[in-house]
Amino acid sequence: MTAAVLYGSEDLRLEELEIPQASAGELIVRVGAALTCGTDLKVYRRGYHAMMLKPPIPFGHELAGIVTQVGEGVTKFREGDRIVALNSAPCDACYFCLRGQQNLCEDLLFNNGAYADYIRIPARIVEKNTIAVPDGVPFEYAALTEPLACVVRGLEETAPRLGDTMVVIGAGPIGLMFMHVAALAGQNVIAVVKRDDQIATAKLFGARQVVQTTAVEDVVKATRALTPNGRGADSVIEAVATPATWEWAVDMVRKGGTVNFFGGPPAGTKVQLDTNRLHYGDITLKASFHHTPATCRTAFELITSGRFKCAETITSRATLDQVPEIFARMMMRTGGSREIKTAVFPKGAPR
Repeated sequence: MTAAVLYGSEDLRLEELEIPQASAGELIVRVGAALTCGTDLKVYRRGYHAMMLKPPIPFGHELAGIVTQVGEGVTKFREGDRIVALNSAPCDACYFCLRGQQNLCEDLLFNNGAYADYIRIPARIVEKNTIAVPDGVPFEYAALTEPLACVVRGLEETAPRLGDTMVVIGAGPIGLMFMHVAALAGQNVIAVVKRDDQIATAKLFGARQVVQTTAVEDVVKATRALTPNGRGADSVIEAVATPATWEWAVDMVRKGGTVNFFGGPPAGTKVQLDTNRLHYGDITLKASFHHTPATCRTAFELITSGRFKCAETITSRATLDQVPEIFARMMMRTGGSREIKTAVFPKGAPR
């Protein structure tokens, strides 16, 4: 089979590998569609991910497909089933799992290799985080479950009230998903974006108002001016992962509000925050990482219900042999394109 294998920073190669075989409890899945992802782009740029993978390793983690082999002991799935397999599963036995923080599992099992003809799904993921996909739901839509589950958990952790004002900084795939899910949850969303093309896209995904960073002198002031009485947002989602945007987020939130640092900067990154404002403003700062089996199912329901803008999120299609070129192009992206996610079809895009 053909697979994209990551060897290091910006070193992604197509190779011919043996089709994996299912051991007890496992599934082998013929990939129907795999999606590009901001996390994959960061890993491609850096050449590693401390938790998810160490090269050389088959690459990619957002996928859906058809079961082609069932390992001994598997009873929930059979050959021919359409499934979405998430990229991780918790142990449900460690300190964090027992406290309801499965995303922080001490033995969180990750799986990679979505950019390939076939992928092996480990037994724990089969048991805890694999979901049957109904007929009529395209594979590329089902594959959105993983990133959307991270966003759903981020929104749940932020805990906004109906009718609150929420600022979302960043209009990449995750930022747009936050805008959309927040709008569906009844938030008044203000988007903070950089490029001209992101203005219309942010509005498409639910932003009522948009601040373009390159069109105003003071981004914080311009954003706060759009909030009720200029007091600041009830909550702010940071989805860019730079020190500057982390600091903007704190300055944009109201007294008693919540900031969710969703974007993860590189290790060792430092920021400067006004401790006086944090303390006397009673501001809550938190971060959200990854997903849980529960938020995966909530995200999947959003997708299969038709409420989530799947078609608008999948903005281009490609074949497996184009994957190295796609990531090289993503590294060079300078704007002017409304590309959000590319769906990769190992057997060619369906007509």
